[in-house]
Amino acid sequence: MKPFLFFIGLLISSFTFAQNSADEKAVLAVEKQRFDAQVTRDYAVLEKVLGDDLIYTHSNGNQDTKQSYIQSLKDGKQSYEAIGIQEQKINLYGNTAVISGICLVKATNNGQSINSKLRYTDVYVKKGKQWQMVAWQSLKLPN
Repeated sequence: MKPFLFFIGLLISSFTFAQNSADEKAVLAVEKQRFDAQVTRDYAVLEKVLGDDLIYTHSNGNQDTKQSYIQSLKDGKQSYEAIGIQEQKINLYGNTAVISGICLVKATNNGQSINSKLRYTDVYVKKGKQWQMVAWQSLKLPN
């Protein structure tokens, strides 16, 4: 009987690992989709992948909500030319994912060119079948 229980336990842990791996891939895909949408100004994608309760804390300390962030892109106050991911680590906690990483951002903020290396942490929550970012915080690193 004990070998059978061991086998069942092994199956359950394998399924859990496979599920986490699929969720990790899904969250990282949404993260890439979001970065791409910021560069291409794809507001429909941003509406989908940003949570309504988003708190977006920029590297300069300013904060945006989902609405104010998207509006700043529409108004041209914030404009991304490129976002390159250098490093990412993801941790899953049920329907919550925390990503920490480093990215290179080439952008314009209120007419001022920015070429920054950022360390960031963001949080995604699975709402229904959709992962949505609910928090972002970044800080500038030396280039």
